Amino acid sequence: MSETNLDALRDWIGKTETATDTVTAWPVAALTATLDRREMPPALGDELPPCWHWLYFLEAKPAAELGSDGHPKRGGFLPPVPLPRRMWAGGRLEFLQPLRIGDAIRRDSTILSVETKRGRSGSLVFVTVQHVVSNAAGIAVREEHDIVYREAARPGDAPPEPTLAQANPAWHRSLTGDPVLLFRYSALTFNGHRIHYDLDYARHEENYPGLIVHGPLQTTLMLDLCRRHMQRPVKKLDYRARQPMFHGETFSINGNPHAGGATAELWVANVAGHVTMSGMASF
Repeated sequence: MSETNLDALRDWIGKTETATDTVTAWPVAALTATLDRREMPPALGDELPPCWHWLYFLEAKPAAELGSDGHPKRGGFLPPVPLPRRMWAGGRLEFLQPLRIGDAIRRDSTILSVETKRGRSGSLVFVTVQHVVSNAAGIAVREEHDIVYREAARPGDAPPEPTLAQANPAWHRSLTGDPVLLFRYSALTFNGHRIHYDLDYARHEENYPGLIVHGPLQTTLMLDLCRRHMQRPVKKLDYRARQPMFHGETFSINGNPHAGGATAELWVANVAGHVTMSGMASF
């Protein structure tokens, strides 16, 4: 990518956007079922679990304004990066107070940075977006979200260098990333990205061997694992995508709490025992 193109993209730094929504019960009930939790139906005033604010503020562009990958065409709030593949790279979350069903909520977003790097697969552009989510009581969630744009995959490209998962975690849960799980999460987050549901597109256009298990779904599952094992709520989470996870694999969600229980190391591992998503939670 030329320096001229990068300079033009940096004009997006500081760009802001505001969205409003209401925390309704149906998405909570649907994600509860998707994560295979047996709970009472959500009621007015119930707390939203950490990261479930991703069920709200959904972007709904007309079909004519979508790109060939199913995402909205570029050049609106996010910069028009001239690289074809867009992926969820990681982020940092701070949960200051709970959001509750019935809350009127607001999200203020700002483009913090646009940076270019050179990787084994070619040019990379990292865009970091800050989101601040508030309700009537004030700021509830502070979030920095890292998005990476990459060149198109080529047949024969070397896969990412794998990180071997730790053995014998204290917390462990196994799931299969079947198409139904991917469909339900895509529907709940109104995510039109075709790599999650269109197998022909994933294989022939982006050269993946299968459908991609969503990064935010893996992150949500790591936080859900904390809820299953800890009474104390998560206050902060730093997380990072390590390599793609493909549909059909039986994968594991894992955690090791540190001494004293103030923090826990979290990770998702594929069937080969390689880490696909990692995180550090603070309670």
